[in-house]
Amino acid sequence: MSPNTFKQVVLRERPVADILPDTFESKTKAFDELHVGKSQALVQVTYISLDPAMRGWLRDVRSYVPPVKIGEVMRSGGLGVVVSVGEGSKFQKGDLVQGRFGWTEYAVADDESMEKISPPPGTTSLDFLNTLGMTGMTAYFGLHDVGQLKAGETLVVSGAAGAVGALVCQLGKQAGARVIGIAGTSDKCAWLESDLGVDKALNYKSPTFREDFAKAVGYLDVYFDNVGGDILELALSRLNQNARIVLCGGISAYNDPQPKGLKGYLTLIAQRAKMQGFIVFDYVDQYPVAVKKIAAGLADGSIKSKFHIVEGLQNAPSALPMLFSGANVGKLVVKVSDEPSMSSKL
Repeated sequence: MSPNTFKQVVLRERPVADILPDTFESKTKAFDELHVGKSQALVQVTYISLDPAMRGWLRDVRSYVPPVKIGEVMRSGGLGVVVSVGEGSKFQKGDLVQGRFGWTEYAVADDESMEKISPPPGTTSLDFLNTLGMTGMTAYFGLHDVGQLKAGETLVVSGAAGAVGALVCQLGKQAGARVIGIAGTSDKCAWLESDLGVDKALNYKSPTFREDFAKAVGYLDVYFDNVGGDILELALSRLNQNARIVLCGGISAYNDPQPKGLKGYLTLIAQRAKMQGFIVFDYVDQYPVAVKKIAAGLADGSIKSKFHIVEGLQNAPSALPMLFSGANVGKLVVKVSDEPSMSSKL
């Protein structure tokens, strides 16, 4: 690549079902197309986050954020380093920042759209794409605010080996709950039990899964749902009175153009239970509280984080479907660059 150009990955077409190789395409851009204005900064992107919610952003439907447009840089959160600043910017060259830079090697961003990060003791900058970032905030507020988990209760977590699920399991143990995690391989189940300390991990691909679920769970108080589908239906059949179902995601249905509706929802009436969705951005004013508590756990080792790192921006399109096949263990990120390779291009 020329020193005067950089790469971006844009949305080429909207997938009907699974994300395909030609869903995205790479573009080469010239640095002279970038203009750093007042209260803006040029950022060299170092890592980008891959999250299940990105599948929803590709749909041209009403949602909590507008869909990514055809030809637009794919939206994503990321980390980066400020390499130059515009007039009046609150940032300085060399600042480590997080923001929604998208699938690009360089981005011009408004000051108000970025945040300078300083990893607390015992943490790293990459944790801001996992336990100290949107992943961590989703787990924390979904479990504690929506789920209202109490000590002594039974918590069941689907997608438990994923980034959000793994942290929910650990926060559940911290809260004094009995925690049952659900994953799709024996290796993931072993990791959940031996490394994260869940009371029992269940493999949903086992031919005896339904029986295993009933035996291990009994009846549940909180179900933290990342997958939807048949496992959600099973959870609905095993509710205690006043149970809470936290609707975080429905990864089993994200690539289905005609997802199935629920059948067992009448149990919510009989058990005086509730099922609630949430969007993590609604809790932005409370993020510092969660960051402080999770960072303390990372520092003392009571909270563990795991990353699945894919090298190279060009591999982001092929890495994203891993989230829907269960190929990743832990937080899926793409490493875009090491350190800033230039002092200023503008």
